Amino acid sequence: MTETRYLDESAVTTFDATVAGADSDGVVLDQTHFYPTGGGQPHDTGVLRDEDGTEYRVVDVRGRETVRHVVDGEPPEPGATVTGEIDAERRRAHSRYHTAQHVLSAVLLDEFGAETTGNQLYADRARLDCAHERFDGGDLADLEAAVNDVLDAGHDVDWYTLDRETAEDRLDTERTRLDLLPDSVTEVRIVDIGGGDVDRTACAGTHVENTAEVGEFVVTGRETAGSGEERVRFELREP
Repeated sequence: MTETRYLDESAVTTFDATVAGADSDGVVLDQTHFYPTGGGQPHDTGVLRDEDGTEYRVVDVRGRETVRHVVDGEPPEPGATVTGEIDAERRRAHSRYHTAQHVLSAVLLDEFGAETTGNQLYADRARLDCAHERFDGGDLADLEAAVNDVLDAGHDVDWYTLDRETAEDRLDTERTRLDLLPDSVTEVRIVDIGGGDVDRTACAGTHVENTAEVGEFVVTGRETAGSGEERVRFELREP
């Protein structure tokens, strides 16, 4: 089992760790800041560097309780002390896009009554699926403007953990979507934007600390994602 640090300290991109195990499935560290693929957010990349200066390029990161770092080539030996260096620009891009997705989801729910049904983000683009019959050009222009108004307002982005019972009792379940979590999840990580005035939802991704860090939100297209579902594609311009 790995001590995961990527959510509590998502701005950290350099850290020290000990190799707890290594095999064909990847390198397991006693602790890690590398984010594994999940929840529509891709994995981090970067390097592990041992005390002799040998570098092991991290090309994939998988798992939640035991995080496996897939490296290009032979892995370091168990017991070795390594320094992990995460690709900071890739992480920052994922955090910006994930925060933008939360704001988009909130605007879609508030302005169109459209619940988010899925999303996928990358370092240079993202898409979101929602329960809506069809958007037209005017809808997309209004959506783009509304999201940018929220981002430009500079809302703080906070995250914290609640036990599930408390979360279900205190929070708006329509927004937090706690019903989507398996019953085995007893603690919930909540991402809160603007003190809950913008969005408050369960999420296990990385985010920026203020919406002003996201940049300009640009809708790049839409398409039908299924019966009664629309897909919105977007990109971000640097702040």
